[in-house]
Amino acid sequence: MFALDNKKWKAIPVYLIYTGTQTFLFSMIFAVNMIYMVSTAHLNPFELVLVGTVLEGTVFVFEIPTGVVADVYSRRLSIIVGVLITGVSFLVMGSFPLLGPILLSQLIWGFGYTFTSGATSAWIVDEIGEQKAGPIFLRAAQVGNLAAIAGTLAAMGLGTLWLQLPILLGGALFIALGLLLMLVMPEQGFKPVSSEARSTWRQMGHVLQSGLQSVKGRPALIAILIISAISGAASEGVDRLSTAHFIHDIGFPSLAALQPVHWLGAMDIIFGLLVAGAARLIEKKLEANNQLVLIGSLAAVTLLRIGAIVWFALAPGFPAAVMSCAVMAITRRLREPLNEIWLNQEVDSQVRATVISMNGQADALGQITLGPAVGWLGTARSIRAALIASGLALLPALVLYGRVPRRDKKRTIEEDTMF
Repeated sequence: MFALDNKKWKAIPVYLIYTGTQTFLFSMIFAVNMIYMVSTAHLNPFELVLVGTVLEGTVFVFEIPTGVVADVYSRRLSIIVGVLITGVSFLVMGSFPLLGPILLSQLIWGFGYTFTSGATSAWIVDEIGEQKAGPIFLRAAQVGNLAAIAGTLAAMGLGTLWLQLPILLGGALFIALGLLLMLVMPEQGFKPVSSEARSTWRQMGHVLQSGLQSVKGRPALIAILIISAISGAASEGVDRLSTAHFIHDIGFPSLAALQPVHWLGAMDIIFGLLVAGAARLIEKKLEANNQLVLIGSLAAVTLLRIGAIVWFALAPGFPAAVMSCAVMAITRRLREPLNEIWLNQEVDSQVRATVISMNGQADALGQITLGPAVGWLGTARSIRAALIASGLALLPALVLYGRVPRRDKKRTIEEDTMF
C-alpha cells in the first residue's frame, strides 16, 4: 500500500520537511483552536475540558493497537495514515462549530496521532542509523522552533480574515503533506518486529506488572508517579480554560484593530522565547548530581507554578494575567527536565523504559480522571474557581517533595514507613 517509487528523495530531507511542516501546521491550528471553541462554538468550561479528556482517552486506548502497524507492516505506512487522519480531524473540527463534531474531531485526531507516535523517530533511525540520528533530531528541533513561530504568525494573519481559516487550511495541508509523503518518503531500512518484541495488550500487562514490582518498596518512585498524576490533573484545567478566562473574565486591551488571536499569538511567541532562555539557564546552573538541590528546585518550581496559576485566576487585568501566564509557562517548562533527571536517578537501568512509560501514563490518567471535575467546577461556579482549584491541586506535590527520602546506599526505616 502506498508503494510508489520514492527512491529520488533521501530520508533526512524528507524527515526535516515532514517535522518542520507538521510543527508549522500544529502551531497555526493551536494558535486559534481554543479561541474558536470559546468564541465560535461557545463551549462552556466543562465542555472545553471534556474535549481534552476525549483526546487523551483516545490516545491512551489506541496507542498499542495502532503501534502494530508501525512494528509489523511499515513505519512509512503508519506515518502516512496518521498524517491523513490528522488532516481529516481538523477539517471536521473547523467545519462544524458544535460540541458533537468537535468531540468527534478529537476522537479522530487522537486515533491518527497514535499512528505517528513513536513511528516517526523509529523510521528515521531505521533509515540512517542510531549514530546519525542524534544530530538530525537536534536539527529538526531547530527547524521546529522556527516553524512554530512562523505557524503562529500565519494564524495571526489568517485568523483576522476568518477564525476557522487556520484550522481548515491546516487540515487541508495535513492531507496534502500525507499525499506528498506517499510520493517521496523512502523506506529501505525497515525490518518487521518479531511477535515477541511487539507491543500488545498482553505485553502491556506484563510491562505494567514488571513496573509495579520495580516501584514497590521504592517511596521515591511512588512519589514521582503520584506527582505526575497530580501535575496532569492540574495542567488539564489550566490548558483548557486559560483562553476562556482571557475572553470572558479578563478581556483584551482596546488597541487599534488587534483581535484576541493577535494578543494570544504574540503571547505564545514571547513565552516560547522566554521558556527557551530559561531552559538554557537551568541547564548551566543545575547541579544534577546533588539530589537535595534537585528536589528542592522541583519544589520551588512547583510552588511558583501554584502561585502563578492562582495569580492568573485572580488577575484584575490584562497585564497581571500576562505576567502570571509567563511564569506558568516558564515553570512548566523547567519542571520537565528536572523531573526527568530525578526519575532517571531513582530507577534501575533494567526497568528504566518501563517506569518512564508508567510515568507518562500516570500524567495522562491524571488528566483523564480529574480534568472533567475541574471543568464541571468552572461551569457550576466560575472559571476563576476552576483555575484556583487547578493551582491548589498541586499542593500535595509539595508535601511529597518534602517527604521523599534522599538516596542512600542503605534503605532506612523512613523509606519503609513513608507510604
